[in-house]
Amino acid sequence: MKKTLMLLLVSSSLFAQFNYPKQQHYADLAFAVGGAVSPALSFQKTYGIGKNNRFKIGGGIRLNTFFSGQKNYLTAPAKLTSGAQSIVALFTENIASNLDTLQVSKTAAGSLNSTIILQYSFPKLDIGFNIDAFGVSFGGKQTGTFLANESKSLNKTSQTAKPTTFNLLLISDSDKGSLNSELYARYWVSKRLAIRGGASFQFLEYTTDKTLTFENNRFRHKALLPFIAVSFSPF
Repeated sequence: MKKTLMLLLVSSSLFAQFNYPKQQHYADLAFAVGGAVSPALSFQKTYGIGKNNRFKIGGGIRLNTFFSGQKNYLTAPAKLTSGAQSIVALFTENIASNLDTLQVSKTAAGSLNSTIILQYSFPKLDIGFNIDAFGVSFGGKQTGTFLANESKSLNKTSQTAKPTTFNLLLISDSDKGSLNSELYARYWVSKRLAIRGGASFQFLEYTTDKTLTFENNRFRHKALLPFIAVSFSPF
């Protein structure tokens, strides 16, 4: 009992003495893999909140890329997928009859987005979450096969699509465009160099040249990928 109490006192003392910076800058290079290859380069800045600065909020900019073979892209707009908008769509079942599929032969797309960061720090260890807020996407046109539930004339037709130009975070299927989010842990090897790892959840969206069933031309692929990253803090 006495040993346990001593350990708790020592741990509390170490946490109290550790100097958490008020502001911190990062340059970060991440590689997500698993059915796709998705490198991402980001620049971030966080601000400490509270007396000890352990809780941090921040922002930045992230360049995402995503490369893969054939992928299925499903009907994207929330008004079609679940009939609900915003956070309500998270708790509403999809309407299966509204979901058509665009089978894209390959994905080669990128996006440049602003990023929101929430983070909690321990000595040498950060636990955090980040998510893209808004930006733009780019990439060449791809040819895909459209699989329609309700249209015999459009079913199995060849369609051309390109990455949706504008990206906007609106919660769940209400989102537009291509967005990346990460749940991560970062370990500081030295004062300026860290290794970061976790899970990347990405929305990839293509827009077809033609309006198809349900007056829709937006189709989305969702990917959950493990990633590893290197972070560098110059200051």
